[in-house]
Amino acid sequence: MAGSALRKGYLVLYNAASAVAWATILGRVASVYFAKGAPFVPLVVDDFARVTQTFAVMEIFHALTGIVPAPIFTTVMQVASRLMLVWGISYPFPHLNSSAWYTSMLTAWSTTEVIRYSYFALKQVDFIPYWLHWLRYSAFLVLYPMGISSEVAMIFKALVGPADQLATWYPYALVAVLLSYIPGSVVLYSHMLSQRRKQVGGGAIKEKKEKKRQ
Repeated sequence: MAGSALRKGYLVLYNAASAVAWATILGRVASVYFAKGAPFVPLVVDDFARVTQTFAVMEIFHALTGIVPAPIFTTVMQVASRLMLVWGISYPFPHLNSSAWYTSMLTAWSTTEVIRYSYFALKQVDFIPYWLHWLRYSAFLVLYPMGISSEVAMIFKALVGPADQLATWYPYALVAVLLSYIPGSVVLYSHMLSQRRKQVGGGAIKEKKEKKRQ
């Protein structure tokens, strides 16, 4: 019982803190973009976004240890791809961050994470408004393609630009990463569609009917 309460308390704090961090990023991105434009966005958010995203390695730890019932493979894929963007593209090639693709990437990431972390924080206390539940399993329909296209654009800009200045092998590594997006994006998007069907689609309706019969 004590262990369960400790786990729940930890997850509330972790998810709430993560939601606040990503909300801060979203707020900074939106305010600076509309006030001054995309080139100024990285000046106020770049370092904080990198640290916040790096902290997401805890997601892998949670999945591996069973703290949360998350699929390990898809969790590793999601976290690794983002770490590659913040440390393998954004950090060594900071001038690329002034592009609109960087702004749209952070917008997609931060909006997604504010929804996701808020959902999981409230789930621990059994209080999830329907609108948040719907957003959790529907917003990705727009945000995922937005994020993926932005990530691919950032990698491509590095590939055709300064990648070979970092190392002679780096362009080949980026090509491999881009190719991995083909199966990777299909796997992740299919997984999310499956989750949506269970939560707000036909699967959810069927489950509700079965509960009423019992």
